[in-house]
Amino acid sequence: MSDPAIQDRAAGAIMGAFIGDALGLGPHWYYDLAVLRHDYGDWITIYADPKPGRYHSGLKAGQLSQGGIILQLVLRSLVERGGYDEADFCRRMDEEIFPLLNGMPVNGPGGYTQQSIRDAWRKRIQQNLPWGQIGGQADTTEAIGRTLALAVRYAFQPQDLAAAISSNTRLT
Repeated sequence: MSDPAIQDRAAGAIMGAFIGDALGLGPHWYYDLAVLRHDYGDWITIYADPKPGRYHSGLKAGQLSQGGIILQLVLRSLVERGGYDEADFCRRMDEEIFPLLNGMPVNGPGGYTQQSIRDAWRKRIQQNLPWGQIGGQADTTEAIGRTLALAVRYAFQPQDLAAAISSNTRLT
């Protein structure tokens, strides 16, 4: 990726993901739009603290959810390893994410842990299963957040992109 315009677009996609994650932290998971509008107004234009008793309660405006934190982990791995290194990604999950979890939803870095990550944590930590045997059937979007970094890295290598995304998604 030596074209500066493409590099700018790639960086913009990654930064957009982090900005969107941080903007969404406060108003995350409102199912009643009237309540959302009451709490945050008609349009979200600033980073906002989560309201007490809601998802991510206790975190501050502009902080990342667990999805954003795991995206950072993937990016660090891609940069430091020069590409997708599944063993490195799994090691980072084992060392940086799983020790901070307890199997409960409202817990862990980012203030909330999705079902698929909780399932992976149980199988990996409590059942001591190896990576490759911990993927579950939880219907969540957590893996898609990781794929952005892979998509940027392998944008012009579609076979490598498909292989990395498939392999990484299967992990959880």
